[in-house]
Amino acid sequence: MSMKKVEILAPVGSYSMFKSALLALPDAIYLAGKMYGARSFADNFTEEELIKVINEAHLFGVKVYVTCNILLYEREVPNFLKYVEFLHKNNVDALIMQDLGMIDLVHKKFPNLEIHASTQMHIHNLEGAKFVEKLGVKRVVLARECSLDLVRKIKKETKLEVEVFVHGALCASYSGMCLFARSIGLRSGNRGTCSGCCRLPYDVVSKDNKILNKDKYPLSMRDLMTLDYLNILIEAGVDSLKIEGRMKSPSYVYLVSKLYKEARDNYLQTGSLKYNKEDLFKLMTVFNRTYTKGFILKDCDVFNPKSPNHQGVLIGQVIDVCGRNIKIKLQSDVSIHDGLRLVSKDFTYGFLLNEFKINNKQVYKALKGDIISLTLNTSIPINSKVLKTSSYLIEEEIERKLKEEPPKIPIKMSIFIKEKEKVKLIVSDNINKVEVYGSIPLKSINKPLNKDIIKEKLGKVGNTIYSVLEFKVDLDNNLFIPISSLNNLKREALDLLNEKRLLNFKKEFKEETYQINLPDFKKEKGYTLLTNKKVENSKYKYIYTENLELVNNNYILKLPKVMDNYNSIEPKKEYLVGEVGALEKLSNVETDFSFNVTNSYTVALLHSLGVKRVTLSLELLDNDIEALINAYKKRYKKEPNLELIIKTKMELMVLKAKLSNYYKEPKYLRDRFKNNYLIKEKNNLTYIYDYKDTIKDGTKYFEMGINYLREDI
Repeated sequence: MSMKKVEILAPVGSYSMFKSALLALPDAIYLAGKMYGARSFADNFTEEELIKVINEAHLFGVKVYVTCNILLYEREVPNFLKYVEFLHKNNVDALIMQDLGMIDLVHKKFPNLEIHASTQMHIHNLEGAKFVEKLGVKRVVLARECSLDLVRKIKKETKLEVEVFVHGALCASYSGMCLFARSIGLRSGNRGTCSGCCRLPYDVVSKDNKILNKDKYPLSMRDLMTLDYLNILIEAGVDSLKIEGRMKSPSYVYLVSKLYKEARDNYLQTGSLKYNKEDLFKLMTVFNRTYTKGFILKDCDVFNPKSPNHQGVLIGQVIDVCGRNIKIKLQSDVSIHDGLRLVSKDFTYGFLLNEFKINNKQVYKALKGDIISLTLNTSIPINSKVLKTSSYLIEEEIERKLKEEPPKIPIKMSIFIKEKEKVKLIVSDNINKVEVYGSIPLKSINKPLNKDIIKEKLGKVGNTIYSVLEFKVDLDNNLFIPISSLNNLKREALDLLNEKRLLNFKKEFKEETYQINLPDFKKEKGYTLLTNKKVENSKYKYIYTENLELVNNNYILKLPKVMDNYNSIEPKKEYLVGEVGALEKLSNVETDFSFNVTNSYTVALLHSLGVKRVTLSLELLDNDIEALINAYKKRYKKEPNLELIIKTKMELMVLKAKLSNYYKEPKYLRDRFKNNYLIKEKNNLTYIYDYKDTIKDGTKYFEMGINYLREDI
């Protein structure tokens, strides 16, 4: 069958992960430098390392996308631009970006640099996709909550490439919309320092203070796994299959990339999603939190409330306990140094298998069906399940492959050694071809060259990225040329082939001037209010509400930050909007805090598009606010119209899953410090709010240049 080739996109968080990814040869990798990426706790790459990785990946025909997918503060923009220029000049294939203002700035300054809209941009509807396309974005990484119907619509109605996550960790909240870690410990997911609050234990509490959950991890998500359904994604028009995992291990990256590439290739070639089931077992051994097909494949069973950790694979059961001596009946192989976890009701115990026996004889490996005995320093319940959580042999196998079976590019060589003609060597990788010429061979009756010697000497390319698949020799009789000359010719040819392969990824560097047309706003000192109740108070110049009954009383309707349908929204009315799709559909709008505005360039972009008032991000500190306003005035010589929320119960998360489907009338999440996080369900979504109120002293912000201070009640 003939279908377009769909990209396999692998995660890379360190150089060892990069080498492992190359072993599987995905079509592209994504990674980050030491700054500006949404996985700050991965090893990531220095600029010197980035150059090396980009060139090495390109030699193998692998694209490199660099994540610049955090929100930028004003003070960071100059160095960020230098970094982007460095990446562009070193032929990065694309930047993955979240920040609206930075996307606009980078596209205008470097129009030849490809930009992908990060999943952190919260693109979850057709309008959002159309909007970022107009900004110059080439590819959209959809929110994990999106459907295949949306993929089809975007492919039909835009020219965008569509990238979707196919494997790995899921976030409980819509990406880019989570302020949980920022509120608790100033570690922001939008800034790359998420602390994983959704993986912590919580009680789900009813309004009458009853605990509703037995399993203590109600927000912990399963891992996404779509390996058996790639055909559905491909047929829907997906362009790139993205694997999560920059914080995982090199073995994980190799196995998951290999599996998805194998399934993709087999489907495109034969129509069958075949892959190595043993490799899947290995992958599950290396890491899994149990699997879900995810929202994209309409699987709503996305939580694993029992545990937030790696689950391993079931390999046996404890069949006998005598004190601290136990016997295990194996369903799968084990070896010395494997990690095991013993699990039964209300009990779990993990350890490294350093010593075990079969029939009182110490062994280093046991097979399926064997009964092994071992001694532990704790008592174990009989019938406990035995899970393997790490495998010494898997890690050893992949390390050996990296040393002994590094990836190679197959090439064909043809050499022509003809009387009275310069020696000609042609090298081809089936796409690129180079020809090099040497000196004219000498006549020699005593020591003429023969084909076997030539093939032996020129066929040795072991210290390069190539392997000789085919070698042809066209040799006249009784000719001689030094082998050293032929080796020099080979080196010249391979160097030229390297250059040609790199040239395929060469980007024309082009820098232009950033320009933008802006309105000017007068300075004001006013108050706004968000409420669902009717109020009598002349203090507020504008009042926002979610209550449709109040809209007719000149209240401004606040639209949700998740909008799957704009058909019922009247475009002529005024709205407070929470996501970028609204800017494609509506014109009379103010933008809410969920636009994540943290720098003057984003303010400028929104004003240039007709946004009347811009609400700043709740993540900004006072010095960030002041720097933003000062930079705006200095650069544009105009006044912005900014709104700042000074009183609110912060909206920390919005979940596509309804918690009431799992727990009867949940009212709060209660953390280990007894703080109660309010739960509300609206429009089939779950919203989680901070346990404390955010209250700021507003008077100083007028002096900074804020026009409106907002209270949420």
